[in-house]
Amino acid sequence: MRIAVFSTKPYDRRFLDQANQARHELVYLDPRLTVETAPLAAGFRGICAFVNDKLDREVLQLLRANGTELIALRSAGFNNVDVPEAERLGMTVVRVPAYSPHAVAEHAVALLLSLNRMTFRAYNRVREGNFSLDGLLGFDLYGKTVGVVGTGKIGLIFADIMHGFGCTVLASDPCPPSDARPFVQYVSLDALLAEADIISLHCPLTPETHHLIDAQAIARMKDGVVLINTGRGRVVDTQAVIDALKSGKIGRLGLDVYEEEEQLFFQDLSQRVISDDLFMRLTTFPNVLITGHQAFFTTEALTNIAETTLANISVFEQGSGTLHRVAVDERL
Repeated sequence: MRIAVFSTKPYDRRFLDQANQARHELVYLDPRLTVETAPLAAGFRGICAFVNDKLDREVLQLLRANGTELIALRSAGFNNVDVPEAERLGMTVVRVPAYSPHAVAEHAVALLLSLNRMTFRAYNRVREGNFSLDGLLGFDLYGKTVGVVGTGKIGLIFADIMHGFGCTVLASDPCPPSDARPFVQYVSLDALLAEADIISLHCPLTPETHHLIDAQAIARMKDGVVLINTGRGRVVDTQAVIDALKSGKIGRLGLDVYEEEEQLFFQDLSQRVISDDLFMRLTTFPNVLITGHQAFFTTEALTNIAETTLANISVFEQGSGTLHRVAVDERL
């Protein structure tokens, strides 16, 4: 089966080729999938897309008119796809429901540890011969209250790790999982925001969670709270977070996602002027640590993503087997 693979990076080619074993004809395309680049998929029965590819109504209609039947997402999230429109057009959307929840949970912990002890600032200081400790003061994680918003597989693993540090773990989830940990106390979101010293976001992006962390939510938090987001960028209102950083309400902020990341992440912009004023404002704070959507980026995760993506394509082509299809009413 011929597949147009959008947003291709060298590591995508490496892991997809290893998993493919020449079963399918994969045509790698560097650009993001947008209305401007959709014509590149003309004649391909399937396309493979990533998190920042745009699959809205207009793009889907162009793809379908040019013969595309399958949209294979090499990601768990699918908020970038107009799933009802895809279904109306008779297109099948598949995804990778779980690739390595440990990778994302561990990266959230890495952000927290780095922010707490300011290791990223200390590293730069020592390289410059500056051994001053001013501005590097942290706190013991032991005994702190950690709030986990969203307890899917990633959220539960993050909770496990924080429990291992000796933290009290609170969680907020409209549908607590059947394998919820006995040490996790489920509370309302308002209670979590008010009681947690550290808040980590692991919820999907839905209409209900868009800007879940806004000015009103931040006002309910403790002064100096640590906020970590490795979920979806638009769960957080960036302007509200900037205001809270300026006032000191948020003491430390760790982000692996950003609400306007589509124009930034997964590319080298070091020789360009970045025009996103909100993002650039975030980079000026000494207590903010941003990584470019790399929480998933481990050997194990990329292997699982490639294998599941290729398996989805094979099942679609053969008409039998387990297909990880996205339904209109599905929620992560």
